[in-house]
Amino acid sequence: MMAKNRTTHFCKNCGYESVKWIGRCPSCSEWNTFVEEIIEQAKKSEVMAFSNFSKNTPARKIQEILYEREQKLLINDFELNRVLGGGLVQGSLVLVGGEPGIGKSTLLLQLAVNHSLYKVLYVSGEESESQIKMRGERIGLKNENCYLLNETNVQSIVSQSESLKPDFVVIDSIQTLYSSNLDSVTGTVSQIRECTALLLRYAKESGTPVFLIGHVTKDGSIAGPKILEHMVDTVLQFEGDQNHMFRILRSLKNRFGNTNEIGIYEMLQHGLIPVLNPSEVLVSNSDEHLSGVAVACMVDSNRSILIEVQALVSTAAYGTPQRTANGFDTKRLNMILAVLEKRCGFRLASKDVFLNIAGGIRVDDPAIDLAVVAAILSSNIDIPVPEKTVFCGEVALTGEIRIISKVEQRIQEAMKLGYKKIFIPKSKKMEEIKVKRNINVVQSSNIIQLAKTLFS
Repeated sequence: MMAKNRTTHFCKNCGYESVKWIGRCPSCSEWNTFVEEIIEQAKKSEVMAFSNFSKNTPARKIQEILYEREQKLLINDFELNRVLGGGLVQGSLVLVGGEPGIGKSTLLLQLAVNHSLYKVLYVSGEESESQIKMRGERIGLKNENCYLLNETNVQSIVSQSESLKPDFVVIDSIQTLYSSNLDSVTGTVSQIRECTALLLRYAKESGTPVFLIGHVTKDGSIAGPKILEHMVDTVLQFEGDQNHMFRILRSLKNRFGNTNEIGIYEMLQHGLIPVLNPSEVLVSNSDEHLSGVAVACMVDSNRSILIEVQALVSTAAYGTPQRTANGFDTKRLNMILAVLEKRCGFRLASKDVFLNIAGGIRVDDPAIDLAVVAAILSSNIDIPVPEKTVFCGEVALTGEIRIISKVEQRIQEAMKLGYKKIFIPKSKKMEEIKVKRNINVVQSSNIIQLAKTLFS
């Protein structure tokens, strides 16, 4: 007996299902996101193929449940180990997203071909075997137990994995897979959801970790239904600028570890190299001491990093002064310039101001406001900031320097790299911080006091 087909409508943004087309999604409130798909109802035997999930289990008291700590596979990439929470949990489903060309496939391919301790199955629906072999040789082919598979049928992939029994599987990418149980086109909401569900069942039953590479939409979110991110155990976001060499691997969701972790990589010709100490890389060690350069200590998730803030202030060559920022919010830059104009009396309204965060890093931590102020003032009066000086503090609209989080961690990071002075906000809480200080900690209550201390 043939399976019956039915037509339904899915929201491309959140995966909400409707029997008819509607203009506005009642789940995510987005307009014109519904697409029509033809779905073939799977036979009961196909739906119940995974026996472990079809058994009826009675409810039990939580005190009676015994459990063991998750077994983790240690991989030879300490940055990825950090982001995953200390290793790869057996039976976990990990989704890695990022913009095209950012290095998602390179990261997981070098994990597959460089780790000689584990048997790996690398499944690609986008590249041929020869293309993958060529890239593998470029980044260093060391694992003799790395198997390549060109396949897009998810049932065939699961069958191959069950016979091969690898230590972990890499799928590149989830948007290229399709299930023979459905009659809809590859990459549609129903196909992505069905393929992810099958791979999730395989991972949990066999205890095999599975990496899924996911494409992103133009607004930066992972393509497909939002339920995809809820189904997986871990969501990793690969960020960076293709014009710069540094990449950030950020944990957005992790059921087995801390989500406040990031890993930093350097993109080179022979692959992605983990950066052990990013502060040493992101801050220039030039002997030439120039104006308009200040060093800030930012905290991204749980990791403190020193970054270099560069500013250039010059007389406007045209009628309207320009305000340009790379790696920093332009609106926040305009706010800081207004505070300097109003509260401190610096005449910057008729001048061009250009701001750049070195290394192509995008910064959202408000604690670097103080370094932005120092760099702008230094460039405006053409006096360099004193050497081996770090700045941490948020600037308020009143010109005050507000308290920031994790001050002790920032001070320790500056000490570790040999800095001699650090400017932080003034408060009683800051005075109680107990740190073995080999650094001069200067507390400033407002930016006027900061300017007098720096350039008096």
